[in-house]
Amino acid sequence: MRERHRPRGCAPAVQATAGAPDRVRRVLLAGGGLALAAPWLPAGGSVDRSRARFSRGLFWRVSRAGVPDSHAFGTIHIVDARVAEPPAAALDALAVSRTFAMELVTDRIIDDRMFDIEKLSGGRRLETLIGAADFERVRSRLAAQGVSAHAIERMKPWAAMLAVSRTSARDGSVPLDRRLLAAARARRLRLQPLESLEEQAASFDAVPLATQIALLRHVLDDRDVLEGETEATIRAWLAGDLVTLARFPERMEARFPGLGAHYRELVRHLIHNRTVLMHFRLALPLRAGGVFIAVGALHLEGDRGLLAMLADDGYGVERAA
Repeated sequence: MRERHRPRGCAPAVQATAGAPDRVRRVLLAGGGLALAAPWLPAGGSVDRSRARFSRGLFWRVSRAGVPDSHAFGTIHIVDARVAEPPAAALDALAVSRTFAMELVTDRIIDDRMFDIEKLSGGRRLETLIGAADFERVRSRLAAQGVSAHAIERMKPWAAMLAVSRTSARDGSVPLDRRLLAAARARRLRLQPLESLEEQAASFDAVPLATQIALLRHVLDDRDVLEGETEATIRAWLAGDLVTLARFPERMEARFPGLGAHYRELVRHLIHNRTVLMHFRLALPLRAGGVFIAVGALHLEGDRGLLAMLADDGYGVERAA
């Protein structure tokens, strides 16, 4: 998400720096996603996840007789040295793959497209939607990042939410997704984006406006609390604990009563609905085998996740590491 108001982006979300790939990270979710948007982005629901089929493990083998094995790797959208290095087993699988499939090929984004995608239509203004006091808080924080006044005035609430929540890498790490993409390019693998920029942005747009505004205010009010979740998220990811990753909405509801419904809406549009699209886009590549799938870990989790969908298609799905 970028150039006109250069932010950096997908899970906290971004920082104002130059470069199209950085800006894209703000749109990405996944978990998951918002492919490099906020690490606090939820991917849960209210179901009992202790009995889900796919509750633990980041690296999976996807097999079918007669074709080379494919693999699915659950990434994390936090920029931190502890989670920046792909596991050796994943790199070994990547080396013998034919196709690399990821949520969004982030370095193909054109700045002007992102500006238009993040902009309210019909002459609407963010201040009118959220009120003068909250708009001033947004304006103050984003102006300090170098975002132009014009861009701030026209931002959609979800874009403002990601921009306000963005943080930079303190240790200069390259995000895990970008490392995997670079490795795939070095091996000249075929690239298979699982969604377009417009499709990902449409998922954000589909989130009810009331939810966008409520979560923007949550980020403004409670950013310290949300940042405090980063350590817990990193620990859970390193342990391959998809259930703990998925329980963020419940933790937020316990601390901030009333937000649960908004997080469930966010999850429905940004995790579950996008997972359905990813599954659809993988149908043809997987028939030939040799696909390395890199998506946010929360897209793999549970009975509504990508792994369950592939198992229901008749693929063998088992933990690879």
